Amino acid sequence: MREVRIKDTLTGDVVTVDRSAEVGIYACGPTVYSRIHIGNARPFVVFSLLARFLRSEGYRAKLVVNVTDINDKIYVAARQAGEESAAFAERMTRAYFEDTERLGLGRPDAEPLATETISQITKLISDLIEAEHAYESSGDIYFRVRSFAAYGKLSNRRTEDMDQGEEAGSASLKEDSLDFALWKAHKPGEDTFWDSPWGAGRPGWHIECSAMAEAELGPSFAIHGGGSDLVFPHHENEIAQSEAAGRPFARAWMHNGMVETDAEKMSKSEGNIFQLSEALDQYGSEAVVAYLISGHYRQPLAFGPQQMEEAVAQVERLRNFFREHPVRGGESEESPSELVGGDSGEGPSEQQRGGSAGPSPESRREAFRDALADDFNTPRAMAEAFELVGDANRQDVPGPQAAEALAEMLDLVGLGSLTQPDQGAEGDDEAQKLLEKRQEARAAKDFGRADEIRDRLEELGWEVRDSAEGARLVPKG
Repeated sequence: MREVRIKDTLTGDVVTVDRSAEVGIYACGPTVYSRIHIGNARPFVVFSLLARFLRSEGYRAKLVVNVTDINDKIYVAARQAGEESAAFAERMTRAYFEDTERLGLGRPDAEPLATETISQITKLISDLIEAEHAYESSGDIYFRVRSFAAYGKLSNRRTEDMDQGEEAGSASLKEDSLDFALWKAHKPGEDTFWDSPWGAGRPGWHIECSAMAEAELGPSFAIHGGGSDLVFPHHENEIAQSEAAGRPFARAWMHNGMVETDAEKMSKSEGNIFQLSEALDQYGSEAVVAYLISGHYRQPLAFGPQQMEEAVAQVERLRNFFREHPVRGGESEESPSELVGGDSGEGPSEQQRGGSAGPSPESRREAFRDALADDFNTPRAMAEAFELVGDANRQDVPGPQAAEALAEMLDLVGLGSLTQPDQGAEGDDEAQKLLEKRQEARAAKDFGRADEIRDRLEELGWEVRDSAEGARLVPKG
């Protein structure tokens, strides 16, 4: 089993993940004031796959991804939609679950909601007030930033460069402009609120995550993750309020780079978003996952039609490889004799044994895992996967052995479905009959009818892929 290392944002060091205890991972999830965009999906994919890889290396990992369903932006979006804020947040939360479910990565071990963590939130605030790190002002509760000497240690910002942003609360109620809101008193027009020792109101954004992380993982846990845009103020404030309350909190911090369009961060507030559901509809789940792991998680990732078409081409290359070398249940469907050179009686060649002629499937698989263990370097890992495809295409290694190794590799990065490229198509009689009718319409040059049938197949969950060998059905992402 490998030692897994990650780059810690707090110290700047590459640290080894401790395997002697549970590896608790808390990744900040979405604020549900709209459907999530493809940029929001990047941390979901990165940390879901990190937890998967850790488990494959013998670690006991628990992944927690929260949902922020209490926030100023939700009030605004709900009013614009003509809905009550609670119903609106519930609807957007369901949409988030549906969209991320389509990625095919499974669910995190826990997905706490802020609305279900109010008692833990108020307890944490009470502890901060008792320790004199927080104070009440006209029903609001604020954190005294200057009372925490280590404030700024994550973001390394100077005091004059610190702007708490729109979640900071009312300036007129604060002792210091640096202070930020832990609890906000109920205001007219806000249709959701909760009781507290300080009156009716709702929690601030930052305290929600501190409380949810502690509720699921305890006062100290291994890794806190999220987008690099959260380093300040969100994660800086989480550290301050949790440590000031006597909680050790996260031992290491991981931050993924932003998905960018034209070198600008993709964000709902900027209006330059491409919804995850749209990307899934247009490109399929495998291409979306392949795109999101195509760059190192810590670096920005350019988004546009070119990048997505490249991802589509990559996953199609992998699908085609498994059409040439089918696997079933992780094992090659070809006979043992084919794995070692057929019936010649000569046994495996030097190339097939992975000797001096070049890397073996096993060495490629080990290099793939080594890359993931080295600060979760997915692009380097995927380079090994495609090198293995090339090895097999050049017949440097037996295709069936390559397919077996590649299947394991792809499963680790959420692309295991590519090993069964046309699974289910043969068993869908209605889809097969429609495909035949579409081919007849195309042969008769009735392209309007052919397009209608294609649309119907898409409604049934199938994408038609035309090639020189004919048309085939591929499951939609």
